[in-house]
Amino acid sequence: MSNREVVVLSVGGVRFVTRASTLLQFPESRLARMLNDDDQEFKLMNGEFFVDRDGTLFSYIMDFLRTLQVSLPPDFSDYQRLQREAEFYGLYPLANLLSQEHLLKPRLEILEVRFSLQEMQAFFRIFGSCSATVEALAEQITVFTGQQLGQSWNSPFPSQKPLVPLPLEQPSHHDLVFQCGTDYSAGDQFVARYVSIKPDNRKLINGANVLGLLLDTLLKDGFRLISTRTVSSEEKVECYSFERMKKPAGLTV
Repeated sequence: MSNREVVVLSVGGVRFVTRASTLLQFPESRLARMLNDDDQEFKLMNGEFFVDRDGTLFSYIMDFLRTLQVSLPPDFSDYQRLQREAEFYGLYPLANLLSQEHLLKPRLEILEVRFSLQEMQAFFRIFGSCSATVEALAEQITVFTGQQLGQSWNSPFPSQKPLVPLPLEQPSHHDLVFQCGTDYSAGDQFVARYVSIKPDNRKLINGANVLGLLLDTLLKDGFRLISTRTVSSEEKVECYSFERMKKPAGLTV
């Protein structure tokens, strides 16, 4: 039987078709012994192996055999039942991975955007519980600076002079700071800062426009806005709080 290329199993009434080599990934398992007619739990009926176990959970076991990873849906909760099934089939590497349930469960990721408007400038500070997300945002956000002659911060047209990109300020791995708008320099000169957020190609100087684009970018990235509050009415600091469920990377044997 081990020479058969394609094997059909009926597990609890659910039909699975796979390669014999997939079932032989772990030679000591009951699935491998099944192909050699060495396990009476599996009955061969009309060319299909039948076993009276949970067919839904067996789909996760098949995924593990094909990828050698444990990758479960975000709402999965039957860790102990799936571990028992893995032990029944003699797949102890899978059972050991499932015992690390805390590593397999999705984690709640929190992100906070603080926005402050002061005269012709807008200030942004982003705090994130996941440093990788903050780093990704730092790569998406670019601040450009240049001098303008007698223009206000509401001008929709950037300076004709070449704009120079500025590095973002990152006080820690979990937050970053940037600003936009214009600041009086000397005479009738203004220092202007524009913000660009990938994949949008615009360079925005108006703080409200930058805030709208930033919030829209986070929503498209899977975050959910959970609260909006005013931190300081005197300094006009607004705080936008987001959350999303972050799926863990699949554990590999």
